Amino acid sequence: MNPSFESFLVLIISLEISIKPSLVTNLLIIIFALIYLIIRKIKIKSLLTLIFVPFIAAFTIFATLFWFSPKPDLYYALNLSTRVYVYTLTISCVTIDTDETKLARSLEQNIHLPSKFAYGVLAALNIVPRMREAVQQIRTAGMMRGVYLSFWSPVLYFKAILVALNSAENLAQGMESHGYVEGKERSVIIPIPVKKSDWIISAVILIIVNISLFMFK
Repeated sequence: MNPSFESFLVLIISLEISIKPSLVTNLLIIIFALIYLIIRKIKIKSLLTLIFVPFIAAFTIFATLFWFSPKPDLYYALNLSTRVYVYTLTISCVTIDTDETKLARSLEQNIHLPSKFAYGVLAALNIVPRMREAVQQIRTAGMMRGVYLSFWSPVLYFKAILVALNSAENLAQGMESHGYVEGKERSVIIPIPVKKSDWIISAVILIIVNISLFMFK
């Protein structure tokens, strides 16, 4: 399925279940999302992470609304707590077969997102691992001089900002050397087409979700 369609489909579903509460719909979305992830052969470790990590937030919401509320409402507590899993699992359904490069290309080609924004997002995502290495190198260099730079140390972040500014300049020069010119039309190396099936699948899913929202509580 087209990455842009998947992303907007998840966004629309998330907005709809936020406006119209329906515990049954939440549970149906969770079940179908889990089935889809299993069909896509998600790793067992990743699946368990998606189940147990959001449980902390879901349990906190449930406990706050049911056990520590002056007027406990079981339905309302379950509805809001299950939304955590809906958001987590639907986003996982998008990311399991779509990487950031494919998504950025789809947004640029299909949604006509400005190329400078698309390439800027890709640059920011790709520079994150380098920034982690740079921060680790800064901390190691400080320890070799007898200076411990803690996680909240302003000196650490000041040095990291200097590294980021230098990396941004190098990145800009690299993009210009590869022929990137802001505002100019660019050729498409890997096209991301929009198929009729994308429209049909998106429409069918939205119709089913809306029917469930208004039929079940």
